[in-house]
Amino acid sequence: MSPTSVPVRSRHWLWPPLFLLGVVTATLAWLFIALLTGRQAGWMAVIAALEIAFMLRLGTLRAGAARVVLTLLATVLVALAANWGIASAYLGGAMGLTPWESALRMGPYLAWTLSGLANGAVEWLWLGVALVVGGWVAR
Repeated sequence: MSPTSVPVRSRHWLWPPLFLLGVVTATLAWLFIALLTGRQAGWMAVIAALEIAFMLRLGTLRAGAARVVLTLLATVLVALAANWGIASAYLGGAMGLTPWESALRMGPYLAWTLSGLANGAVEWLWLGVALVVGGWVAR
């Protein structure tokens, strides 16, 4: 090894902040697109899975089961948070509340009921596709 070469060390501390950044930005993007279009935007689950998988890869988390599991769990978490936000924005808007005020006041049962009424088979299909694509990309 020459005196001017530097050993390559990967930074394993970088993946948690990038993972968190990916989850937050994917949730906000899904929420904004759904509110702008007036639809549930179930296809955003695929985009969220891809973003999270690439953020973990960019954060130098090693390939393997941990990266796949984190990607799949985060994709489901993003889908739940986005649907909670969409339901609270529509319900809160009718009551004169901001979306974040409504989200804090809405319970899980009401959020589940409203999301179940708003989401059809197509949105569940998109979530299934997102889990398959996210698992494949995260390998």
